[in-house]
Amino acid sequence: MSPGDQKVAGCYFFELYGGVFMEDTLIFVDDGFFGLVKKHFSNECKKTQKYLQTFRNICKKENLNLKHLYIYTAPPFQSSKPTEKENFLMGKYQNMTQMLRMKKWITLREGRCQKHINIEGREEFCQKGVDALIIMDLYDISENYPQIKKVIMIASDSDFVPIIERMKNKGFEIILYTYFDRERKSRFSTSNHLLKVVSKWIKLTKEDFYEKV
Repeated sequence: MSPGDQKVAGCYFFELYGGVFMEDTLIFVDDGFFGLVKKHFSNECKKTQKYLQTFRNICKKENLNLKHLYIYTAPPFQSSKPTEKENFLMGKYQNMTQMLRMKKWITLREGRCQKHINIEGREEFCQKGVDALIIMDLYDISENYPQIKKVIMIASDSDFVPIIERMKNKGFEIILYTYFDRERKSRFSTSNHLLKVVSKWIKLTKEDFYEKV
C-alpha cells in the first residue's frame, strides 16, 4: 500500500489534500483503438498530446485514483526485409514502449500486427491476439486486486461482452470510454451490445486528450 492509502469499508482509497478520498481503479486500454481516436482528434486540433494524459483526465472525471494501467498493443508490421518506413515506425514504437515499461504502475502487453490487402488494393493493418490478453487480465482482477470494484475500459469490441457480464455478476462496475460516429465508411464504431452491457459508457472527446490548465 502506497503512502497516503487507507483502507475504508473493505476497499483501499487514496487520500487527497483536504481529506477527500478517491476509490482505486484499473484502466484497460485497447491501444489499437485508442491510437485511432487519438490520431483523429490530433488531426482536428494541433495541440501537443501527451500519451498518458488521457488516462489521468478520465480518472479525474470519474473521481477515481488510478491504481494500475494496462496497455495492450502490438509492434508495427515488419517485412522480411523491412522498409525505411517500417524501421522508422519500429524505432518510434520501441522508444514509446521503453518509456512505458519503466513505470511500475503500467503493464504493457503485446499481440502481433497483421497486414492484408483490402478490396481496393490498399494495405491495411490490424492487431491480433490483443483481445484475448485483455480478457485474461480482466478475469484475474479479483485475485490480483481484491479491493478493486470499479474498472475502466477504453475499447469498442463486442468480444468483451461475455467477460463484462460475468464481472458485473460478481459486483464490478464497468465504465466504458469509447468513440463512434455515424458517418458512412467510418473507422469508428462501437458494438451496441457492448454499450448495453457495461455499467455506463462515455464518448471520448478531444478535451480528454489534453492537459487541463
